[in-house]
Amino acid sequence: MRAGRFRPYCFAESTDIPDVYRLDPSVGATSSHPGEEVRPVSFYDDDYRRKLVTPAEAVSPIRSGCNVILSMGVSQPPALMRAVADRARSGSLENIKLYYMHANEAALQTLLVPELMEVVRPCPLFMSAHDRSLAQKGYAVGQHWVHYVPSLFHQAARLLTEHITPDVFMLTVSPMDKAGFFSLGTNSDYGATVVRHARRVIVEVNPQMPRVFGESLLHISDVDAVVEHDAPLMEVHQKEGTEEDVIIARIIAEQIPDGATLQMGIGGVPNTVMEYLSNHSDLGLHSELFSPAMVTLIKKGVLNGRRKSVLPYKHVFTLALGNKEMYEFMDNNPSIVGYPVGWVNNPSVIRKNDGMISVNSAIEVDLTGQINSESLGGREFSGPGGQLDFIRGAYASKGGKSFVALHSTAKGGAISRIVCQLNGPVTDPRMDSHHVVTEFGCVCLKGMTIGERVRGLVKLAHPRFRDSLLEEARATGLL
Repeated sequence: MRAGRFRPYCFAESTDIPDVYRLDPSVGATSSHPGEEVRPVSFYDDDYRRKLVTPAEAVSPIRSGCNVILSMGVSQPPALMRAVADRARSGSLENIKLYYMHANEAALQTLLVPELMEVVRPCPLFMSAHDRSLAQKGYAVGQHWVHYVPSLFHQAARLLTEHITPDVFMLTVSPMDKAGFFSLGTNSDYGATVVRHARRVIVEVNPQMPRVFGESLLHISDVDAVVEHDAPLMEVHQKEGTEEDVIIARIIAEQIPDGATLQMGIGGVPNTVMEYLSNHSDLGLHSELFSPAMVTLIKKGVLNGRRKSVLPYKHVFTLALGNKEMYEFMDNNPSIVGYPVGWVNNPSVIRKNDGMISVNSAIEVDLTGQINSESLGGREFSGPGGQLDFIRGAYASKGGKSFVALHSTAKGGAISRIVCQLNGPVTDPRMDSHHVVTEFGCVCLKGMTIGERVRGLVKLAHPRFRDSLLEEARATGLL
């Protein structure tokens, strides 16, 4: 164990490693057949065996009052989360703050359950559908269970190491290689930084986690406890684009030149845009998200990174979210590299890619160009993620552009998403907004007066809302 990484009040007095508990006795050996010589596959095999414990033993040193950091999305560790939940139910833990982004289904079934809310305090830096579900259950009984922490994505690792003490970090990793390294696989994001600063690092080794290159490696010497758990990874399947998505995607794809470097956000529009890039050439990837649509373009040779300014020929990402086929494609693929979000999403790094193109979605846009991409109905719906990071980085790059796309209406056409004033926070300030796109067209806001912006954005609204928007604009002094 590493000295100086523990606060006395957060961990049990005894931190001795318990007896080894191995889920598969053959792991780490050249043969599991009786009578045959079993030899370590690596110099570090003994270290691995010494640190291999049950999930319950791995979390046993955690004490009340700790900050527990979970990895993000796909890499959230089911067995470890259940072990902490079991301790919370037993009454041996109190006041656990849980920090993470984008909770997965396993989190919803273990730690993020109503009966643990007196012990566990969820503090997400991004609200997933699972977080919203838990929050709604709390509101229904007059309780505030989910405590959202606002953060730009590129600052998440700094928040979780400088402003929040990372007492424990739990994550899923790929199996250890012969040099003693695990891979963070789908999730470098804040994990690649937090894992270097956490006082206790617990890894859940899952053979289904892809081994990924880049700054995505973790050595056995930097791990305090290892558990093994073979389970399917979280999957998100793409939905077919709507009619509006297709129109918007065509508008954006026409403005993406050959040789551009792409960042694509989550949602129907970014996925559909990539379907219309099949006839492009020499595109590159520098994106917070790696998704199945990108695999399709890589296989076609469209996405090859040949003309990238930063890490040419490499597909750069910080988190991956997709399906089993995508994870298998990522495994041991040297062209796909994961790097910390503090680097991938840093606007000063993004700008170094000439022809940087950023495509993201929004909830609503006001008539001056302010964009809300995180709040709906007065409550947190998601988070800023890396949207503003890439809007700024793309515009600062040579020949770069950013696009924020949204359908013109919501709730079956009953509500306009082009509004006079935002109903939520400003995710993207009007000074940063570049191109806004709906199914009715695209407007570039750079260099426009307020009046010109109003008229341009009204044209992007559904026709039945245009007159009322102009009336509101006049009444509020925008025209």
